[in-house]
Amino acid sequence: MDKNLVLRLFGGLLYGLVVVLCTTPLGAQFLNNISPDLVQQQNLYYGLITFFLFMGAWECVKMMKFDPKSWEKWLVFPLIVLVFYRFSKRYFNHGFYFDFNLSEILALSLIVIAVVTLFRFSKELYYDNGKLIFTVIYTALPFGFALGLPKFSTEDHTFTLEVFFLFVLIWSSDSFAYFTGKFLGKHKMAPKISPKKTWEGFAGGVFFTIILGYFIEQYYPDLRGNYIIVGFLVSVFGPLGDLVESQLKRTFGVKDSGNVIPGHGGILDRLDSFIICVPVVYLYFILEKFI
Repeated sequence: MDKNLVLRLFGGLLYGLVVVLCTTPLGAQFLNNISPDLVQQQNLYYGLITFFLFMGAWECVKMMKFDPKSWEKWLVFPLIVLVFYRFSKRYFNHGFYFDFNLSEILALSLIVIAVVTLFRFSKELYYDNGKLIFTVIYTALPFGFALGLPKFSTEDHTFTLEVFFLFVLIWSSDSFAYFTGKFLGKHKMAPKISPKKTWEGFAGGVFFTIILGYFIEQYYPDLRGNYIIVGFLVSVFGPLGDLVESQLKRTFGVKDSGNVIPGHGGILDRLDSFIICVPVVYLYFILEKFI
């Protein structure tokens, strides 16, 4: 068997296992069977998101090639720590209320502005101050919002599955889009940015992910939001997340964001869809309260 294929399968299985253990109660159950009261599930999830954030930010800094002498490079991580600290306080204090909060709407708007800047005004990112602002927005805000998606109780040792099923829907969208595009794809979606993406693949990803969202909604009705709608949002905005990271790599002439996951590249390569889907789903959870 091809060694690269074996490495890719191993890396994918390891990555998937870590995600499952950290986004479902299985992780804490497994560890607490080894040593009682060793860890709570919300801490495992927080550790996963924190790891994703700082590895993703590190990859972003390397990709964007800051001037070694610039002062902006040294501000990236202090600003990320400051932003993520504010989200962390809300996470452990159960402070995500999904109301129309001005600071949240501003943060969500900044993500949109960062994406538009990347596609329409990419020359702004050749300056180190632009790289600084983009890196903080592109990493700290989405991973900060990711802390708000699940609900948990320290007393009852419960942890809800919103993020786990978000990953499942993203993997579903990617897989069905790939296979539909492989067999039926004729019309390129964005040939200059991602030559393999087709509109037929996109349509297949949307169709099958909505169906999967229907079954999630039927069997897990207590999840926040309607997962038919979440499936639709993921299948539409997941590919956009992939295009955003592809455009970022194309802008700075990079093939992969890193190599932390064997055979799969870097954290940003694996979480490109997640980074865009999280704020979209978070916004949906805000709007859902008013429907």
